[in-house]
Amino acid sequence: MKVLVVEDDEAISEPLTERLRTAGFEVWLARSAGEALRSPRPDVVLLDLGLPDRDGREVITELRAATRVPIIVVTARGEETERVEGLNLGADDYVVKPFGFPELVARIWAVARRTSDRRTSGSVSVQTLGALEIDRRTRRVTVGGLPVSCTPKEYAILELLARDPGALVTRQTLIEELWGASWYGTTKMIDVHIAALRKKLEDPDVIETVRGVGYRLVVDRSGAR
Repeated sequence: MKVLVVEDDEAISEPLTERLRTAGFEVWLARSAGEALRSPRPDVVLLDLGLPDRDGREVITELRAATRVPIIVVTARGEETERVEGLNLGADDYVVKPFGFPELVARIWAVARRTSDRRTSGSVSVQTLGALEIDRRTRRVTVGGLPVSCTPKEYAILELLARDPGALVTRQTLIEELWGASWYGTTKMIDVHIAALRKKLEDPDVIETVRGVGYRLVVDRSGAR
């Protein structure tokens, strides 16, 4: 597996890249945002936010606009607002320094596995549910033929609910699929994403809340919303 480490602090980058190589990863090192964005596409990105030329959050946004490569933020910024912002921008996981190396390796494999599962889930690229259409190949959503602009996390939630329309998806499943089993932050961010999706899909009833348990995508027997 190819891992891109984006870190300008040699005291961290040197031992980290060495240990990752010892663990069997092929490692590339970028010491700035510019180097990271020019780098060949890896399988996983480990991204520090405090870079010398640009804020790492801008790197998340630019990478997300061009690729679905898994991004794990590795930073000293541990405040909940920072974590939520990074995840909302499109990061797949968030690790606060200092961290244990075995945990980091486990998170690398976890995000790689989740990404692979999402890419291979379902044999049909385009799923039509009444006026709602989800194109998994292009990650585009339309309602009544009109495009719906979803954030990466909003799309991921919708795609997960649409895997089995009408079936209940628990909050814990959403957390584990989108943020990882080791996520200890607030789950209120799910409610925020769900509310935004309902508004963008122009139907407050399209995603049903099962209080205290989770959510389901509401469809009728014919497969229409």
